[in-house]
Amino acid sequence: MNRRHFIKSSSAVSLGATSLAMAACGADKPAQTETKSTSFTDDFVLNEVTVSELQKKMQAGEYTAADITKLYLDRIEAIDQNGPGLKSVIEVNPDALTMAATLDEERKAGKVRGPLHGIPILLKDNIDTGDQMSTTAGSLALKGHKAAKDAFVAAKLRAAGAVILGKTNLSEWANFRSTRSSSGWSSRGGQTRNPYVLDRSPCGSSSGSGAAVAANLCAVAVGTETDGSIIAPSSFCGLVGLKPTIGLVSRTGIIPISKTQDTAGPMTRTVTDAAILLGAMVGADPADAVTAQSAGKTESDYTRFLDAGGLAGKRIGVEKSFLTGHEGVVGLYKEAIETLKKQGATVVEVDLLKLTREIGGAEYTVLQYEFKDGLNRYLATAGAGVKSLADVITFNQKNEAEAMPFFKQEILESSEAKGDLSSKEYTDALAKTLGTRQIIDKLMADNKLDAICGTSIGYAGCIDLVNGDYDTGFYFCPPAAMAGYPHITVPMGMVHGLPVGFSLIAGAYQEGALLRLAYAYEQASKKRTRPVFKPSLI
Repeated sequence: MNRRHFIKSSSAVSLGATSLAMAACGADKPAQTETKSTSFTDDFVLNEVTVSELQKKMQAGEYTAADITKLYLDRIEAIDQNGPGLKSVIEVNPDALTMAATLDEERKAGKVRGPLHGIPILLKDNIDTGDQMSTTAGSLALKGHKAAKDAFVAAKLRAAGAVILGKTNLSEWANFRSTRSSSGWSSRGGQTRNPYVLDRSPCGSSSGSGAAVAANLCAVAVGTETDGSIIAPSSFCGLVGLKPTIGLVSRTGIIPISKTQDTAGPMTRTVTDAAILLGAMVGADPADAVTAQSAGKTESDYTRFLDAGGLAGKRIGVEKSFLTGHEGVVGLYKEAIETLKKQGATVVEVDLLKLTREIGGAEYTVLQYEFKDGLNRYLATAGAGVKSLADVITFNQKNEAEAMPFFKQEILESSEAKGDLSSKEYTDALAKTLGTRQIIDKLMADNKLDAICGTSIGYAGCIDLVNGDYDTGFYFCPPAAMAGYPHITVPMGMVHGLPVGFSLIAGAYQEGALLRLAYAYEQASKKRTRPVFKPSLI
């Protein structure tokens, strides 16, 4: 959740709360955020390897799943816990090697479950796993909480043969705790760093998933999004990130913010891997009623949509507000638009953000109500020491030095002050945010568009635990987030060694169409660049 953006547009919170001051990286930096120098040579044997390449290596007998799992576990120790100290992985799975060995035995017996068989994957630490690992949303209030069973999506991935390698750090409570939080920081996991430039933000809230995939600590990862939490860290970390239509992927067993906007989704280094991972995640879940709406709209194999010529003859709306701003980012955006044209697409300038800009305050209201309701429901049946949002607030107050050393919990407190979901304030705000669907649908129909594109978020800002995140001038996530529509980001290039993403959105259940467009753009542009773990820009 990139809470600074909806807070900025909310009449309920002052602009000053967003901490827009452009603090210099490293200024007033607490001791725990000091970056480590990078004296190692990054010659990791699995750098930039794809899921398909790993499958070929296992089929050829070059590696077993256990070999690959061990390589990634060693990589996590070398790069995440030591070396640059990314702090992207909050916990490794003590059962990972056992899982891998079991899958190797299945392969030897002639059973291969699918394209994810034996592939190590990381899950964000708000996704339940019924194993020895904790699920905490990065909060000390949930430290030691072990879920009774897998989240629906985790169970799907296990069934597909994925090796659950561990849990990733995140912005605590998915960045829904304070108006001036630092993305990627949690009281349990500390501050995740951007692997491109270590004193820069990885963005949030799926910060650990983004940094880990970018740094080749796993094959692929799962993040979650309410508004920007897959797309933004994927953009900051040079990845492909896909936020699915709400209801395509079950939310059962995922610590919630919003029942109308939450979803899990793939975070990968290629569009192909995103398509493979998505196919293993989708499916109707009786415990998550909204997934019933996806009946007949899911695919078991989204790779069938991948077509290098997929932009030919398409009409793409270009978000024109991003044609001005930081010259480096604007330059990349204009270059991306030219790539669309060269690949046979027709582009049409639109101003979607102008049409939806005033809805941010309503979105914030909806999320506060739904966070209180959803978290109370989750905690009531969880085996944690806290049983409600009120308990979490009290725990943080009693443990302020450890739980809130840099920023506090204003969003938790304002959410607790809200009523139930029958409140007129909530129902009015929800109607306003869901109206975003009609805005997007009409804009696409009037202009006969296949998708709308924009700059995902811009360049990575500095990590600043004192003042919190600041705005970098570009952000394309809210319209699709509020509508519950799919959104994909693909690497668009680099500004001063910092990745910037190119976004495409469309209507409900258009994941296949977006993957086709994104793949065609990716193949024509080839903008993914491996991180170099640079301590700072200067």
